Amino acid sequence: MSYYFTLTYPPNLAPCSISNLLRYLLIPRKWRHFLRTEQKILINGHYRYFNQLVLPNEKIELQLDHVDSLQGVYPPSGRLPDVVYEDHDLLIINKPTGQKTHPNLYETDTALNDCTTYLKNTPFIVHRLDMLTNGLLLIAKNPAVVPILNRELAQKIFHREYLAIVDHAQNLHNAGTINLPIGHDPLDQRKRKIRNDGLTSITNYQVLQRYANNSALVKLKLETGRTHQIRVHLAALGSPIIGDPLYNSEFTGSKSLQLTAYQVSLTKPFSFEHIKVTLPFSKINLINN
Repeated sequence: MSYYFTLTYPPNLAPCSISNLLRYLLIPRKWRHFLRTEQKILINGHYRYFNQLVLPNEKIELQLDHVDSLQGVYPPSGRLPDVVYEDHDLLIINKPTGQKTHPNLYETDTALNDCTTYLKNTPFIVHRLDMLTNGLLLIAKNPAVVPILNRELAQKIFHREYLAIVDHAQNLHNAGTINLPIGHDPLDQRKRKIRNDGLTSITNYQVLQRYANNSALVKLKLETGRTHQIRVHLAALGSPIIGDPLYNSEFTGSKSLQLTAYQVSLTKPFSFEHIKVTLPFSKINLINN
Protein backbone atom coordinates (compact mmCIF):
# COMPACT_ATOMS: atom_id res chain seq x y z
CA MET A 1 0.00 0.00 0.00
CA SER A 2 1.24 3.49 -0.81
CA TYR A 3 1.26 6.46 1.55
CA TYR A 4 1.39 10.00 0.25
CA PHE A 5 2.43 13.08 2.23
CA THR A 6 2.71 16.70 1.22
CA LEU A 7 4.21 19.58 3.17
CA THR A 8 5.65 23.05 2.64
CA TYR A 9 9.20 23.92 3.62
CA PRO A 10 8.89 26.65 6.29
CA PRO A 11 9.79 30.21 5.28
CA ASN A 12 11.82 30.71 8.46
CA LEU A 13 14.26 27.85 7.82
CA ALA A 14 17.50 28.10 5.87
CA PRO A 15 17.73 26.09 2.63
CA CYS A 16 18.96 22.55 3.13
CA SER A 17 19.75 19.53 0.97
CA ILE A 18 17.08 16.94 0.22
CA SER A 19 19.20 14.41 2.10
CA ASN A 20 19.32 16.53 5.25
CA LEU A 21 15.63 17.32 4.96
CA LEU A 22 14.72 13.63 5.09
CA ARG A 23 16.99 13.11 8.08
CA TYR A 24 15.39 16.10 9.80
CA LEU A 25 11.98 14.51 9.22
CA LEU A 26 13.31 11.30 10.86
CA ILE A 27 12.53 9.20 7.80
CA PRO A 28 14.20 5.76 8.07
CA ARG A 29 17.24 5.04 5.92
CA LYS A 30 15.45 2.27 4.00
CA TRP A 31 12.69 4.64 2.96
CA ARG A 32 15.20 7.35 2.01
CA HIS A 33 16.83 4.81 -0.29
CA PHE A 34 13.59 4.07 -2.11
CA LEU A 35 12.65 7.75 -2.33
CA ARG A 36 15.95 8.33 -4.10
CA THR A 37 16.12 5.27 -6.37
CA GLU A 38 12.43 5.45 -7.36
CA GLN A 39 12.39 9.27 -7.46
CA LYS A 40 9.33 9.39 -5.22
CA ILE A 41 10.20 12.72 -3.62
CA LEU A 42 9.17 15.78 -5.62
CA ILE A 43 9.92 19.44 -4.99
CA ASN A 44 7.42 21.74 -6.69
CA GLY A 45 6.38 18.75 -8.80
CA HIS A 46 9.88 17.71 -9.93
CA TYR A 47 12.49 15.28 -8.65
CA ARG A 48 15.73 16.75 -7.31
CA TYR A 49 18.98 14.97 -6.50
CA PHE A 50 19.64 14.48 -2.81
CA ASN A 51 22.52 16.96 -2.75
CA GLN A 52 20.32 19.70 -4.18
CA LEU A 53 18.60 22.25 -1.99
CA VAL A 54 15.00 22.69 -0.94
CA LEU A 55 14.08 26.35 -0.42
CA PRO A 56 11.59 28.17 1.82
CA ASN A 57 7.93 27.90 0.74
CA GLU A 58 8.61 25.08 -1.71
CA LYS A 59 6.12 22.20 -1.86
CA ILE A 60 7.44 18.75 -0.91
CA GLU A 61 5.67 15.54 -1.95
CA LEU A 62 6.60 12.09 -0.63
CA GLN A 63 5.25 8.74 -1.79
CA LEU A 64 6.16 5.69 0.29
CA ASP A 65 5.60 2.33 -1.39
CA HIS A 66 7.63 0.07 0.92
CA VAL A 67 5.97 0.40 4.32
CA ASP A 68 5.92 -2.84 6.30
CA SER A 69 4.24 -3.69 9.60
CA LEU A 70 4.22 -6.90 11.61
CA GLN A 71 1.35 -5.77 13.83
CA GLY A 72 -1.65 -8.06 13.87
CA VAL A 73 -5.31 -7.21 13.38
CA TYR A 74 -7.25 -5.97 16.40
CA PRO A 75 -10.97 -6.84 16.36
CA PRO A 76 -13.42 -4.06 17.23
CA SER A 77 -14.78 -3.91 20.78
CA GLY A 78 -18.08 -2.35 19.81
CA ARG A 79 -17.31 0.62 22.09
CA LEU A 80 -16.05 4.04 21.09
CA PRO A 81 -12.97 5.65 22.69
CA ASP A 82 -12.97 9.11 24.26
CA VAL A 83 -11.23 11.04 21.48
CA VAL A 84 -9.30 14.14 22.60
CA TYR A 85 -7.39 14.90 19.36
CA GLU A 86 -7.46 13.61 15.80
CA ASP A 87 -5.87 14.43 12.46
CA HIS A 88 -5.16 12.52 9.26
CA ASP A 89 -2.46 10.32 10.83
CA LEU A 90 -2.87 10.49 14.60
CA LEU A 91 -5.49 9.76 17.22
CA ILE A 92 -5.13 10.72 20.89
CA ILE A 93 -7.66 9.21 23.28
CA ASN A 94 -8.40 9.43 26.99
CA LYS A 95 -7.85 5.85 28.18
CA PRO A 96 -9.88 5.03 31.28
CA THR A 97 -8.47 3.52 34.46
CA GLY A 98 -8.62 -0.27 34.44
CA GLN A 99 -8.38 -0.74 30.68
CA LYS A 100 -5.38 -2.37 29.00
CA THR A 101 -3.71 -0.53 26.12
CA HIS A 102 -3.63 -3.42 23.65
CA PRO A 103 -4.96 -6.98 23.47
CA ASN A 104 -3.18 -10.25 24.08
CA LEU A 105 -4.43 -13.31 22.21
CA TYR A 106 -8.20 -13.01 21.83
CA GLU A 107 -8.94 -10.03 24.09
CA THR A 108 -11.35 -7.51 22.60
CA ASP A 109 -11.88 -4.98 25.39
CA THR A 110 -8.71 -2.90 25.26
CA ALA A 111 -8.12 0.70 24.18
CA LEU A 112 -6.83 -0.44 20.77
CA ASN A 113 -9.99 -2.50 20.25
CA ASP A 114 -12.05 0.61 20.98
CA CYS A 115 -9.97 2.53 18.44
CA THR A 116 -10.61 -0.20 15.86
CA THR A 117 -14.33 0.34 16.38
CA TYR A 118 -13.91 4.09 15.87
CA LEU A 119 -11.55 3.96 12.89
CA LYS A 120 -13.12 0.88 11.29
CA ASN A 121 -9.64 -0.56 10.79
CA THR A 122 -6.76 -1.63 12.98
CA PRO A 123 -4.71 1.21 14.53
CA PHE A 124 -1.01 1.00 15.34
CA ILE A 125 0.51 1.15 18.80
CA VAL A 126 3.11 3.81 19.62
CA HIS A 127 3.41 3.72 23.40
CA ARG A 128 1.54 2.18 26.32
CA LEU A 129 -0.15 3.21 29.54
CA ASP A 130 -0.33 0.89 32.53
CA MET A 131 -3.74 -0.70 32.92
CA LEU A 132 -4.34 1.29 36.13
CA THR A 133 -3.20 4.60 34.61
CA ASN A 134 -5.72 6.78 32.83
CA GLY A 135 -5.20 9.63 30.41
CA LEU A 136 -3.77 10.48 27.02
CA LEU A 137 -2.73 7.64 24.74
CA LEU A 138 -1.28 8.32 21.28
CA ILE A 139 -2.41 6.00 18.47
CA ALA A 140 -1.07 5.88 14.90
CA LYS A 141 -3.67 5.54 12.15
CA ASN A 142 -1.24 4.05 9.65
CA PRO A 143 2.12 2.21 9.76
CA ALA A 144 3.97 4.94 7.87
CA VAL A 145 4.04 7.24 10.88
CA VAL A 146 5.04 4.60 13.46
CA PRO A 147 8.84 4.62 12.90
CA ILE A 148 8.81 8.43 12.89
CA LEU A 149 7.03 8.51 16.25
CA ASN A 150 9.36 5.82 17.63
CA ARG A 151 12.33 8.00 16.70
CA GLU A 152 10.68 11.00 18.35
CA LEU A 153 10.39 8.95 21.53
CA ALA A 154 14.03 7.88 21.34
CA GLN A 155 15.25 11.42 20.63
CA LYS A 156 13.01 12.98 23.30
CA ILE A 157 10.97 15.00 20.83
CA PHE A 158 7.82 13.23 21.93
CA HIS A 159 7.16 14.21 25.57
CA ARG A 160 4.65 12.79 28.06
CA GLU A 161 3.64 14.52 31.26
CA TYR A 162 1.65 13.09 34.13
CA LEU A 163 -0.14 14.24 37.26
CA ALA A 164 -0.15 12.13 40.41
CA ILE A 165 -1.20 12.45 44.03
CA VAL A 166 1.29 10.88 46.42
CA ASP A 167 1.48 9.93 50.07
CA HIS A 168 4.25 11.12 52.42
CA ALA A 169 5.07 14.20 50.40
CA GLN A 170 7.65 15.30 52.98
CA ASN A 171 10.06 12.97 51.18
CA LEU A 172 9.93 15.04 47.99
CA HIS A 173 11.77 18.27 47.27
CA ASN A 174 9.76 20.95 45.48
CA ALA A 175 11.34 19.72 42.26
CA GLY A 176 13.90 17.12 41.29
CA THR A 177 15.08 14.36 38.99
CA ILE A 178 14.89 10.67 39.84
CA ASN A 179 17.64 8.72 38.10
CA LEU A 180 17.39 5.14 39.34
CA PRO A 181 17.68 2.01 37.15
CA ILE A 182 14.63 -0.24 36.98
CA GLY A 183 14.45 -3.98 36.41
CA HIS A 184 12.18 -6.94 37.09
CA ASP A 185 11.32 -7.91 40.65
CA PRO A 186 12.40 -11.57 40.94
CA LEU A 187 9.93 -12.15 43.77
CA ASP A 188 6.85 -10.87 41.93
CA GLN A 189 6.48 -11.07 38.15
CA ARG A 190 3.88 -8.27 38.20
CA LYS A 191 6.33 -5.76 39.65
CA ARG A 192 9.47 -3.82 38.84
CA LYS A 193 12.09 -2.60 41.31
CA ILE A 194 15.18 -0.44 41.59
CA ARG A 195 18.23 -2.57 40.86
CA ASN A 196 21.79 -1.80 39.89
CA ASP A 197 21.62 -3.99 36.78
CA GLY A 198 18.34 -2.43 35.64
CA LEU A 199 17.68 -0.17 32.68
CA THR A 200 18.44 3.54 32.87
CA SER A 201 15.26 5.29 34.02
CA ILE A 202 14.85 9.06 34.47
CA THR A 203 11.81 10.91 35.79
CA ASN A 204 11.58 14.66 36.41
CA TYR A 205 9.07 15.88 38.96
CA GLN A 206 7.65 19.10 40.37
CA VAL A 207 5.39 19.41 43.40
CA LEU A 208 2.44 21.60 42.37
CA GLN A 209 0.50 21.59 45.65
CA ARG A 210 1.00 20.21 49.13
CA TYR A 211 -2.01 19.24 51.24
CA ALA A 212 -2.53 19.28 55.01
CA ASN A 213 -2.66 15.48 55.19
CA ASN A 214 0.94 15.29 53.85
CA SER A 215 -0.14 14.23 50.37
CA ALA A 216 0.77 16.30 47.31
CA LEU A 217 -0.13 16.89 43.69
CA VAL A 218 2.95 16.21 41.57
CA LYS A 219 3.69 16.83 37.89
CA LEU A 220 6.00 14.28 36.27
CA LYS A 221 7.82 14.23 32.97
CA LEU A 222 9.39 11.08 31.56
CA GLU A 223 12.78 11.00 29.88
CA THR A 224 12.59 7.22 29.53
CA GLY A 225 9.60 4.91 29.33
CA ARG A 226 10.07 1.85 31.54
CA THR A 227 7.18 -0.27 32.75
CA HIS A 228 5.75 1.22 35.98
CA GLN A 229 8.52 3.84 35.92
CA ILE A 230 6.69 6.66 37.72
CA ARG A 231 5.17 4.29 40.26
CA VAL A 232 8.49 2.62 41.06
CA HIS A 233 10.44 5.90 41.22
CA LEU A 234 8.03 7.66 43.57
CA ALA A 235 7.81 4.60 45.80
CA ALA A 236 11.61 4.47 45.91
CA LEU A 237 11.65 8.00 47.35
CA GLY A 238 9.13 7.01 50.00
CA SER A 239 6.25 8.90 48.37
CA PRO A 240 4.16 6.24 46.62
CA ILE A 241 1.13 7.14 44.55
CA ILE A 242 -2.20 6.98 46.37
CA GLY A 243 -4.23 3.99 45.22
CA ASP A 244 -1.24 1.98 43.98
CA PRO A 245 -1.87 -1.68 44.85
CA LEU A 246 1.65 -2.79 43.94
CA TYR A 247 3.97 -0.12 45.32
CA ASN A 248 2.05 1.61 48.13
CA SER A 249 2.14 -0.46 51.32
CA GLU A 250 -0.78 1.58 52.71
CA PHE A 251 -3.09 0.68 49.81
CA THR A 252 -6.60 -0.05 51.07
CA GLY A 253 -8.51 -0.45 47.84
CA SER A 254 -10.66 2.60 48.53
CA LYS A 255 -9.20 4.64 45.64
CA SER A 256 -8.02 3.92 42.11
CA LEU A 257 -4.44 4.71 41.14
CA GLN A 258 -4.11 8.50 41.29
CA LEU A 259 -2.01 8.84 38.14
CA THR A 260 -3.13 10.57 34.94
CA ALA A 261 -1.29 11.09 31.65
CA TYR A 262 -2.47 14.64 31.14
CA GLN A 263 -0.28 16.09 28.38
CA VAL A 264 1.63 14.95 25.30
CA SER A 265 3.68 17.03 22.89
CA LEU A 266 5.30 15.99 19.63
CA THR A 267 6.07 16.98 16.07
CA LYS A 268 3.46 15.69 13.65
CA PRO A 269 5.10 13.10 11.35
CA PHE A 270 6.05 14.30 7.86
CA SER A 271 5.60 17.91 8.91
CA PHE A 272 7.25 20.79 10.72
CA GLU A 273 4.25 21.33 13.01
CA HIS A 274 4.65 20.86 16.74
CA ILE A 275 1.51 20.07 18.73
CA LYS A 276 0.72 19.92 22.44
CA VAL A 277 -2.44 18.13 23.58
CA THR A 278 -3.70 18.54 27.13
CA LEU A 279 -6.42 16.51 28.78
CA PRO A 280 -9.36 18.81 29.65
CA PHE A 281 -9.45 19.70 33.34
CA SER A 282 -12.92 18.20 33.65
CA LYS A 283 -11.49 14.76 32.77
CA ILE A 284 -8.68 14.79 35.33
CA ASN A 285 -10.13 12.82 38.24
CA LEU A 286 -7.48 12.98 40.95
CA ILE A 287 -8.55 12.92 44.61
CA ASN A 288 -6.23 13.34 47.60
CA ASN A 289 -6.72 11.67 50.94
